[in-house]
Amino acid sequence: MGRLIGYMANRTDRLADALTEERVAVGPASDIDADAWGIGFYQGGEVLHKKRPRSDRDRESLSWSEVAGNVRSDCAVIHFRTATVGDYRSENTHPFRMRQWLFAHNGTVSGFDAVREAMLEPMPDFLQRNIRGTTDSEHVFHALLSFLHDRGQLDNPDIDSKIVLGAIRSTIALVDRLVSEIGAPPATLGFVLTNGRQMYAVRRGGPMHFVERDLLGEARSPASTFRYVMVASNGPEAPPDWRALKEGQALVIGRDLSTSMVDL
Repeated sequence: MGRLIGYMANRTDRLADALTEERVAVGPASDIDADAWGIGFYQGGEVLHKKRPRSDRDRESLSWSEVAGNVRSDCAVIHFRTATVGDYRSENTHPFRMRQWLFAHNGTVSGFDAVREAMLEPMPDFLQRNIRGTTDSEHVFHALLSFLHDRGQLDNPDIDSKIVLGAIRSTIALVDRLVSEIGAPPATLGFVLTNGRQMYAVRRGGPMHFVERDLLGEARSPASTFRYVMVASNGPEAPPDWRALKEGQALVIGRDLSTSMVDL
Protein backbone atom coordinates (compact mmCIF):
# COMPACT_ATOMS: atom_id res chain seq x y z
CA MET A 1 0.00 0.00 0.00
CA GLY A 2 1.19 3.55 -0.72
CA ARG A 3 1.91 6.51 1.52
CA LEU A 4 -0.37 9.52 2.00
CA ILE A 5 0.54 12.87 3.60
CA GLY A 6 -1.63 15.92 4.18
CA TYR A 7 -0.23 19.28 5.30
CA MET A 8 -1.63 22.66 6.33
CA ALA A 9 0.46 25.52 7.74
CA ASN A 10 0.55 29.22 8.54
CA ARG A 11 3.39 29.84 6.07
CA THR A 12 3.98 29.01 2.41
CA ASP A 13 7.77 28.59 2.54
CA ARG A 14 8.35 25.69 4.91
CA LEU A 15 6.86 22.47 3.51
CA ALA A 16 10.27 20.89 2.89
CA ASP A 17 11.35 21.89 6.43
CA ALA A 18 8.23 20.25 7.89
CA LEU A 19 8.93 17.01 6.03
CA THR A 20 12.48 17.06 7.37
CA GLU A 21 11.23 17.75 10.90
CA GLU A 22 8.82 14.80 10.67
CA ARG A 23 11.26 12.43 8.95
CA VAL A 24 10.82 9.75 11.61
CA ALA A 25 7.06 9.64 11.00
CA VAL A 26 7.03 9.94 7.20
CA GLY A 27 10.23 8.00 6.47
CA PRO A 28 12.68 8.70 3.62
CA ALA A 29 11.03 9.16 0.23
CA SER A 30 13.52 6.73 -1.28
CA ASP A 31 12.32 3.95 1.05
CA ILE A 32 8.68 4.09 -0.03
CA ASP A 33 8.02 1.16 -2.36
CA ALA A 34 5.59 2.75 -4.80
CA ASP A 35 5.07 2.95 -8.55
CA ALA A 36 4.46 6.70 -8.82
CA TRP A 37 4.19 9.81 -6.71
CA GLY A 38 2.24 13.04 -6.90
CA ILE A 39 1.82 16.28 -5.00
CA GLY A 40 -1.11 18.69 -5.18
CA PHE A 41 -0.92 22.16 -3.66
CA TYR A 42 -2.37 25.67 -3.63
CA GLN A 43 -0.35 28.63 -4.87
CA GLY A 44 -1.45 32.14 -5.81
CA GLY A 45 -5.10 31.14 -5.80
CA GLU A 46 -4.50 28.23 -8.17
CA VAL A 47 -4.61 24.47 -7.61
CA LEU A 48 -1.44 22.89 -8.98
CA HIS A 49 0.07 19.43 -9.03
CA LYS A 50 2.97 17.43 -10.35
CA LYS A 51 3.04 13.68 -10.87
CA ARG A 52 5.91 11.34 -11.64
CA PRO A 53 6.34 7.61 -12.33
CA ARG A 54 9.18 5.95 -10.40
CA SER A 55 11.92 3.98 -12.11
CA ASP A 56 14.22 1.66 -10.16
CA ARG A 57 16.76 4.48 -10.12
CA ASP A 58 14.20 6.90 -8.68
CA ARG A 59 13.47 4.49 -5.86
CA GLU A 60 17.09 4.70 -4.76
CA SER A 61 17.58 8.45 -5.05
CA LEU A 62 14.24 10.20 -4.54
CA SER A 63 14.25 12.71 -1.67
CA TRP A 64 11.64 14.88 -0.03
CA SER A 65 13.48 17.95 -1.34
CA GLU A 66 12.88 16.68 -4.89
CA VAL A 67 9.19 16.05 -4.18
CA ALA A 68 8.43 19.28 -2.31
CA GLY A 69 11.56 21.44 -2.17
CA ASN A 70 10.35 24.00 -4.73
CA VAL A 71 6.71 23.98 -3.62
CA ARG A 72 5.59 27.17 -1.89
CA SER A 73 2.23 26.44 -0.33
CA ASP A 74 0.41 26.38 2.99
CA CYS A 75 -1.72 23.40 1.93
CA ALA A 76 -0.49 20.28 0.16
CA VAL A 77 -1.34 16.62 -0.37
CA ILE A 78 1.41 14.11 -1.21
CA HIS A 79 0.72 10.58 -2.38
CA PHE A 80 2.93 7.61 -3.21
CA ARG A 81 0.92 5.10 -5.23
CA THR A 82 1.12 1.33 -5.18
CA ALA A 83 -1.30 0.44 -7.95
CA THR A 84 -4.21 -1.89 -7.17
CA VAL A 85 -6.83 -0.66 -9.67
CA GLY A 86 -5.80 1.06 -12.92
CA ASP A 87 -2.50 1.19 -14.80
CA TYR A 88 0.48 3.46 -14.22
CA ARG A 89 -0.39 6.45 -16.41
CA SER A 90 -0.48 10.00 -15.06
CA GLU A 91 -4.30 10.10 -15.07
CA ASN A 92 -4.30 7.34 -12.45
CA THR A 93 -1.76 9.04 -10.18
CA HIS A 94 -3.02 10.85 -7.09
CA PRO A 95 -3.91 13.49 -5.98
CA PHE A 96 -6.96 14.01 -8.15
CA ARG A 97 -8.32 17.49 -8.76
CA MET A 98 -11.76 18.95 -9.45
CA ARG A 99 -12.01 22.76 -9.34
CA GLN A 100 -10.69 23.75 -5.91
CA TRP A 101 -10.78 20.22 -4.47
CA LEU A 102 -7.88 17.78 -4.11
CA PHE A 103 -8.23 14.14 -3.09
CA ALA A 104 -5.85 11.24 -2.50
CA HIS A 105 -6.74 7.75 -1.33
CA ASN A 106 -5.00 4.73 0.15
CA GLY A 107 -7.01 1.55 -0.21
CA THR A 108 -9.13 -0.44 -2.62
CA VAL A 109 -12.80 -0.71 -3.52
CA SER A 110 -13.16 -4.48 -3.81
CA GLY A 111 -15.00 -5.60 -6.93
CA PHE A 112 -14.72 -2.14 -8.42
CA ASP A 113 -15.36 -3.26 -12.00
CA ALA A 114 -18.71 -4.68 -10.91
CA VAL A 115 -19.84 -1.52 -9.07
CA ARG A 116 -18.32 1.18 -11.30
CA GLU A 117 -21.47 1.84 -13.34
CA ALA A 118 -23.59 2.03 -10.19
CA MET A 119 -21.19 4.63 -8.77
CA LEU A 120 -21.38 6.69 -11.96
CA GLU A 121 -25.15 6.53 -12.43
CA PRO A 122 -26.21 9.17 -9.87
CA MET A 123 -23.39 11.61 -10.75
CA PRO A 124 -24.11 14.77 -12.78
CA ASP A 125 -22.73 14.58 -16.32
CA PHE A 126 -20.09 17.25 -15.71
CA LEU A 127 -18.59 15.21 -12.88
CA GLN A 128 -18.62 12.01 -14.93
CA ARG A 129 -16.80 13.85 -17.74
CA ASN A 130 -14.12 15.06 -15.32
CA ILE A 131 -12.99 11.49 -14.54
CA ARG A 132 -9.79 11.06 -16.56
CA GLY A 133 -8.48 7.71 -15.37
CA THR A 134 -9.65 4.24 -14.45
CA THR A 135 -9.03 4.04 -10.70
CA ASP A 136 -11.54 3.28 -8.00
CA SER A 137 -10.07 6.23 -6.08
CA GLU A 138 -11.00 8.85 -8.67
CA HIS A 139 -14.53 7.46 -8.84
CA VAL A 140 -14.88 7.63 -5.03
CA PHE A 141 -13.69 11.27 -5.18
CA HIS A 142 -16.31 12.19 -7.75
CA ALA A 143 -19.03 10.36 -5.85
CA LEU A 144 -18.16 12.53 -2.86
CA LEU A 145 -18.22 15.67 -5.01
CA SER A 146 -21.66 14.71 -6.31
CA PHE A 147 -23.02 14.75 -2.76
CA LEU A 148 -21.56 18.25 -2.27
CA HIS A 149 -23.14 19.28 -5.58
CA ASP A 150 -26.51 17.94 -4.43
CA ARG A 151 -26.31 20.33 -1.47
CA GLY A 152 -25.34 23.26 -3.72
CA GLN A 153 -22.01 23.55 -1.93
CA LEU A 154 -19.47 22.25 -4.45
CA ASP A 155 -18.01 25.72 -5.15
CA ASN A 156 -18.42 27.26 -1.71
CA PRO A 157 -14.88 28.07 -0.47
CA ASP A 158 -16.12 28.44 3.10
CA ILE A 159 -18.29 25.34 3.15
CA ASP A 160 -19.48 24.21 6.58
CA SER A 161 -17.50 21.21 7.78
CA LYS A 162 -20.77 19.49 8.75
CA ILE A 163 -21.80 19.45 5.10
CA VAL A 164 -18.46 17.98 4.02
CA LEU A 165 -18.63 15.34 6.75
CA GLY A 166 -22.16 14.52 5.63
CA ALA A 167 -20.91 14.02 2.06
CA ILE A 168 -18.10 11.81 3.35
CA ARG A 169 -20.56 9.67 5.32
CA SER A 170 -22.86 9.40 2.29
CA THR A 171 -19.95 8.36 0.07
CA ILE A 172 -18.80 5.68 2.48
CA ALA A 173 -22.38 4.40 2.85
CA LEU A 174 -22.78 4.26 -0.95
CA VAL A 175 -19.55 2.33 -1.47
CA ASP A 176 -20.31 -0.02 1.44
CA ARG A 177 -23.76 -0.77 0.03
CA LEU A 178 -22.53 -1.42 -3.49
CA VAL A 179 -19.71 -3.77 -2.53
CA SER A 180 -21.98 -5.58 -0.07
CA GLU A 181 -24.54 -6.18 -2.83
CA ILE A 182 -21.95 -8.08 -4.90
CA GLY A 183 -20.57 -9.95 -1.89
CA ALA A 184 -17.16 -8.26 -2.01
CA PRO A 185 -15.07 -7.49 1.10
CA PRO A 186 -15.51 -4.02 2.66
CA ALA A 187 -13.65 -1.23 0.89
CA THR A 188 -10.59 0.32 2.48
CA LEU A 189 -11.12 4.08 2.36
CA GLY A 190 -8.28 6.01 3.93
CA PHE A 191 -8.12 9.39 2.23
CA VAL A 192 -7.35 13.09 2.43
CA LEU A 193 -9.68 15.72 0.96
CA THR A 194 -9.10 19.48 0.88
CA ASN A 195 -10.27 22.67 -0.78
CA GLY A 196 -7.22 24.62 0.40
CA ARG A 197 -9.06 26.14 3.35
CA GLN A 198 -10.08 23.00 5.20
CA MET A 199 -8.67 19.48 5.18
CA TYR A 200 -10.34 16.18 6.02
CA ALA A 201 -8.41 12.99 6.71
CA VAL A 202 -10.38 9.75 7.01
CA ARG A 203 -9.16 6.48 8.49
CA ARG A 204 -10.85 3.34 7.18
CA GLY A 205 -8.70 0.23 6.88
CA GLY A 206 -5.18 1.40 7.65
CA PRO A 207 -3.22 3.37 10.25
CA MET A 208 -3.35 7.16 10.18
CA HIS A 209 -1.64 9.60 12.53
CA PHE A 210 -1.26 13.36 12.82
CA VAL A 211 0.81 15.97 14.64
CA GLU A 212 0.30 19.64 15.49
CA ARG A 213 3.57 21.54 15.61
CA ASP A 214 4.71 25.04 16.66
CA LEU A 215 8.31 25.84 15.78
CA LEU A 216 9.85 29.19 16.76
CA GLY A 217 12.07 30.69 14.07
CA GLU A 218 15.55 32.09 14.51
CA ALA A 219 14.22 35.60 15.16
CA ARG A 220 12.23 34.24 18.12
CA SER A 221 9.34 36.61 17.49
CA PRO A 222 5.65 35.77 17.09
CA ALA A 223 5.85 36.61 13.38
CA SER A 224 8.52 33.96 12.86
CA THR A 225 6.53 31.13 14.45
CA PHE A 226 5.94 28.24 12.08
CA ARG A 227 2.77 26.29 12.79
CA TYR A 228 1.50 23.30 10.89
CA VAL A 229 -0.60 20.17 11.06
CA MET A 230 0.61 17.07 9.24
CA VAL A 231 -1.27 13.82 8.77
CA ALA A 232 0.24 10.61 7.40
CA SER A 233 -1.04 7.12 6.67
CA ASN A 234 0.84 3.85 6.28
CA GLY A 235 4.17 5.32 7.34
CA PRO A 236 6.76 4.00 9.78
CA GLU A 237 5.76 3.61 13.42
CA ALA A 238 4.60 7.04 14.53
CA PRO A 239 6.64 8.91 17.19
CA PRO A 240 5.05 9.39 20.64
CA ASP A 241 3.99 12.98 19.94
CA TRP A 242 1.89 11.94 16.93
CA ARG A 243 -1.75 11.10 17.65
CA ALA A 244 -3.60 8.18 16.08
CA LEU A 245 -6.98 8.42 14.44
CA LYS A 246 -9.26 5.56 15.38
CA GLU A 247 -10.79 3.34 12.74
CA GLY A 248 -13.83 5.14 11.32
CA GLN A 249 -12.72 8.61 12.44
CA ALA A 250 -12.15 11.78 10.44
CA LEU A 251 -9.71 14.54 11.32
CA VAL A 252 -10.95 18.03 10.44
CA ILE A 253 -8.26 20.73 10.05
CA GLY A 254 -9.52 24.30 9.86
CA ARG A 255 -7.97 27.28 8.09
CA ASP A 256 -6.81 28.48 11.53
CA LEU A 257 -5.10 25.07 11.99
CA SER A 258 -7.62 24.00 14.62
CA THR A 259 -8.20 20.24 14.70
CA SER A 260 -11.08 18.02 15.73
CA MET A 261 -11.67 14.28 15.47
CA VAL A 262 -15.14 13.16 14.43
CA ASP A 263 -16.62 9.66 14.46
CA LEU A 264 -18.10 8.70 11.13
